[in-house]
Amino acid sequence: MRDSEDLGVVSGKMKAAVYHGPGKVTIEEVDVPQIGEGEILVRVRAALVCGTDLKTYLRGHRLVKPPSPFGHEFAGEVAATGRGVTRFSEGMPVVAVNSAPCNVCFFCQRGQHNLCEDIRFNWGAFAEYIRVPARVVEQNVHPIPEGLSYEEAALVEPLACVVRGNEAAGIELGDSVVIAGGTGPIGLMHLQLAFHRGAKEVIAIGLKDERWAVADELGVSHLIDAGSEDPVERVWELTEGRGADVVIESAGLPQVWEMALKLVRKGGTVVFFGGCPSGSKISLDTHRVHYDELTIKGSFHHTPRSVKKALDLLAFGVVKAKPLITHELPLERLEEALLMMKEGKAVKVAILP
Repeated sequence: MRDSEDLGVVSGKMKAAVYHGPGKVTIEEVDVPQIGEGEILVRVRAALVCGTDLKTYLRGHRLVKPPSPFGHEFAGEVAATGRGVTRFSEGMPVVAVNSAPCNVCFFCQRGQHNLCEDIRFNWGAFAEYIRVPARVVEQNVHPIPEGLSYEEAALVEPLACVVRGNEAAGIELGDSVVIAGGTGPIGLMHLQLAFHRGAKEVIAIGLKDERWAVADELGVSHLIDAGSEDPVERVWELTEGRGADVVIESAGLPQVWEMALKLVRKGGTVVFFGGCPSGSKISLDTHRVHYDELTIKGSFHHTPRSVKKALDLLAFGVVKAKPLITHELPLERLEEALLMMKEGKAVKVAILP
């Protein structure tokens, strides 16, 4: 509740997840964050569990220093505004992403905002309230379009990353596309965008689990179970012995990165989208890269442009969010949600504080 007439002041305690290191997250009672000039306080209505949250929970994250607030995909309503905030008002439904660039460094000046030297990250979505820093408010907070639920809008952050990766793939009309790790949330978003860009067929590789039904619902052309068949042999069989025009790796495993290079045709493109554990190395067949003229690209994070595009794709129904949000759980069951995703029993879990 508000304890004064001043903007930006909300008093009291709230429930929030606190990350204490690999394998340990607790739900604690903490103070509601106080906001400053240019900032907003958002009452979280839905926060999504993502692959990065799972990786952090299992093995840590270089940017999340325990004890730390946890979670970063969310949507909610403005609970308070700091001085100078004019675009947003209390009660407005909004979605915000987890970072914003500086716009003045070497990389920002070259349009590579995702590589910003002074990028500011923000965590704490698994809570009743979250403080949104001024830089994020200025660039990466948007009103939720009419007809889009909080759960659907919260998908903006990971979709913004997928938008960049899909653009890097350069998919053309009639292309054959393989997504290695294609039944996870990221892979299923890549699947939808690949078809949107004109792919003739999209082949998904993964381990057979409950998420396969979602891939079927979204129109996947072929599903390959990496646990029971040779993905390389099967892909070449499905592509008339040439390999795929485009391969997108979205599993974040070194062995899958190496496999991706065996799935692509001569002159094709491989996008390494999934982030591997720190220090990972892979072997590279230089003969294939050179003589087969492969194009290899990395893709990381998002930009303000890709965030806005992601919101438009959701608002216009180009990317269907509802099939990806397979479960809803209260904040107190966050660890259960993380384990469900680890075991392939859920695509996305919406945490409802």
